[in-house]
Amino acid sequence: MTLLRRIFPHPHLTILLTLVWMLLANRASLNSLLFGLFLGIVIPFLTRAYWPDRPKLRNWLMIVEYILIVLWDIVMANIIVARIILFKRDEERSPAWICIPLDLLRPEAITVLAGTITMTPGTVSADVSAEGHCLLVHCLDAPDPDAVRDEIKDRYERRLKEIFE
Repeated sequence: MTLLRRIFPHPHLTILLTLVWMLLANRASLNSLLFGLFLGIVIPFLTRAYWPDRPKLRNWLMIVEYILIVLWDIVMANIIVARIILFKRDEERSPAWICIPLDLLRPEAITVLAGTITMTPGTVSADVSAEGHCLLVHCLDAPDPDAVRDEIKDRYERRLKEIFE
């Protein structure tokens, strides 16, 4: 292991933590940058033992595409949920529990998928099977649960598979 890899065991996490700190500080100053960089170096260094088999992210363009799709879906889902709440009567709603069979193998990819589903208004990830083969999702309004399942698999899981596996 090189000296640079020992100091920066997770360089992407260092950059991310520094950027998050700068956003939380809400002003650009040298002190904020230095403290963010300090956190970005110390936190990954102290937690490196918990990441012995960290995932390799393969397709960076797919990561950008995935983030843009998730952001778009969050905005659109907010509009849809607002319409459901404001204009649909209770008896017209079709809440549903949907079991989504998973093709993803890496726990990190499954976690990102579950987090994505939960961040999107109107859906929440409730459970994952012990073997990681199925994700249980609750939908606020799902007249066609099979279509919701297929959309999650095609829109999110397929891309995560390209990113993580």
